[in-house]
Amino acid sequence: MDGMDPLLLARIQFAANMTFHILFPTISISLGWVLLFFKLRYVKTRSEHWMDAYQFWVKIFALTFALGVVSGITMSFQFGTNWPGFMEKVGNVAGPLLAYEVLTAFFLEATMLGVMLFGRERVSERMHTLATFLVAAGTSMSAFWILALNSWMHTPAGFEMIDGQAHVTSWLAVIFNPSFPYRLTHMMLASGLTVAFLVAGLSAYRWLRDDRSPEVRVGLKTGVYLAAVLIPLQIIAGDLHGLNTLEHQPAKVAAMEGIWQTQRGAPAVLFAIPDEATRSNKFEIAIPKLASLYLTHDINGEVKGLDDFKGAHPPVGPVFWAFRIMVGTGLLMLAVSWLCTWQLAPWKKATPSAPGRELKRWQAQVLVAMTFAGWLALLAGWYTTEIGRQPWLVSGILTAADAASNVTAPRIALTLALYLTLYAALIVAYVSVVFYLARHRKHSGLPLGADADLEDQPNVANYPEKEGQAHA
Repeated sequence: MDGMDPLLLARIQFAANMTFHILFPTISISLGWVLLFFKLRYVKTRSEHWMDAYQFWVKIFALTFALGVVSGITMSFQFGTNWPGFMEKVGNVAGPLLAYEVLTAFFLEATMLGVMLFGRERVSERMHTLATFLVAAGTSMSAFWILALNSWMHTPAGFEMIDGQAHVTSWLAVIFNPSFPYRLTHMMLASGLTVAFLVAGLSAYRWLRDDRSPEVRVGLKTGVYLAAVLIPLQIIAGDLHGLNTLEHQPAKVAAMEGIWQTQRGAPAVLFAIPDEATRSNKFEIAIPKLASLYLTHDINGEVKGLDDFKGAHPPVGPVFWAFRIMVGTGLLMLAVSWLCTWQLAPWKKATPSAPGRELKRWQAQVLVAMTFAGWLALLAGWYTTEIGRQPWLVSGILTAADAASNVTAPRIALTLALYLTLYAALIVAYVSVVFYLARHRKHSGLPLGADADLEDQPNVANYPEKEGQAHA
């Protein structure tokens, strides 16, 4: 172990912690809004299956929120243990942004989550709905502050260096730095897609187990329709984000595209094995001029190559492949969501010989297989952007090597092994519990027959109104 690079181990350890942590906020950010949608549909229609869906998914939200909080605390410790130079150099920027996240978002989420989970029999319907809204808003506000800091690390602005430390000159410029709007939009859409496939996948899992209740149907439709709407928006946002990255971080784009020499009419490399030793691609399959077209919106536009950034560009292989995994998963999401949307289209009427708005069995199986596809796309995108920032921790200001601690390689390796073991166990436990809840879900709605319109019919006969509740 003494021969291992402590800097590399520290980077791997932070990546492991971040990989585990980001999975859960990604779900809670958008699942809160899905819960609000279920609650508002119940308030409007008094159809009990909407509340059944709410009660099922609020349990998964609570489990996800808990793991997100715990893993976030663990990750924050590493700023002191492995990266003391980060806070020493830019703590005047990072510290307040992290504090704003806790003060404006975390406290709100934690307080109102208790009302969501345990207060429905104790507060009015209106107050319970408000609590759901505040939790959803809190998760989004949390994402706002964290992404403001992360974006600032990529495209720093609104500061000046005094005695080797960053001091804020404009908080508006810090928060709304050049990459922030694109990064926030891209991340929020990624969260929505992750939740869409989670909801659709678990609903399809229950559907395959012959649970054809209205609750399952509305969950399935919500997930599929949400994915079908969000994925085209994500493609557009990704294109705009790419243009912004090309302007501010051209070395990252060159690594993503596997382009070594600056050229006009750059090809889109579909497949290759980048070789940094020879500074070339092996077994390259490319489409001429396509990269220039989608990167610069000019078929003969200039794209800088990696040779312009010798000694100051990220490792090419990981960035190159992570980007392709992200794009490939996104295209698969597009195909699956649109196909299932067509199958569930509202203009398809059910008849005795043709069930109409019903998934085919193989389509449901595909949705189950893609339950956590959002995680795969998210992590691939996150690796693309974070590894693509190397060797900088804060672009142009602080390198990862300068921020690292003097902790020895054996100590980092030991804690890394413990983290990986614990995280693997927790991931398996989380996925197992989620599917366990789906298998053992007891709904109170009526079975869904051929009439799909039953979904929007009120079922107040089985739902006792509580004295003092606000009514729709």
